[in-house]
Amino acid sequence: MISVADLLVDNRIPGNYFAADAYVRSDLELGLLENRRGDRLLAMPETLVRAIYAGLDRETGMASRLVLFNCGRWWGKSFYSRFCEELSSYYNQAVADMPMIEFLQSLQQCWVTHGWGKIDLDQSYQKNGFLVIQIWNSPFARHALDSPHPVCYLEAGVLSTFFSQLTGRELHCVQTTCESQGADCNRFVLGLEPRVRPAEALVEQKQDHAVIMQSLCAQA
Repeated sequence: MISVADLLVDNRIPGNYFAADAYVRSDLELGLLENRRGDRLLAMPETLVRAIYAGLDRETGMASRLVLFNCGRWWGKSFYSRFCEELSSYYNQAVADMPMIEFLQSLQQCWVTHGWGKIDLDQSYQKNGFLVIQIWNSPFARHALDSPHPVCYLEAGVLSTFFSQLTGRELHCVQTTCESQGADCNRFVLGLEPRVRPAEALVEQKQDHAVIMQSLCAQA
């Protein structure tokens, strides 16, 4: 609850920090996009995303998966730092002290505002040491090259580092379903690397998500 004493010191009532109409600001004359703090934002056209995929595939072949995953890990580290810095400054409290529901809502709105789709956390397997993340309408899945396997390696890298930084433990991330293959959403499994790695072989075997989770939980 917001106290009267707090309002006398700061008459701003914190709202939804990442709300698109407040967070993104543009200057049409200069062709600039900025966030509400004045930091530059980058708009990536669909043709650029497709070109990145095509160029990596042509230059590195199968290694493009690892390249994208490692790029995602680097990006995830920067994203986590900025995310925490912005939230802490706006709400005047450390991210670690925020209620989980408030943190999750901020992450969900941030994801939407940046144009990465809709994100949600499935904690059904938390007692087994796994976190399942679901993403809908991902541009990284929509514009990827045709592949018999899930293609969101960049997002997997981002999620791996983001939640590793958040939990203070080194986590690995494996995508189990992909919109590019007709799935209802992109699902990612997060957990300690030795326990999540077996999922990669099951994905290669085209096992469905439920079977993969059942196998991981049985080995846990």
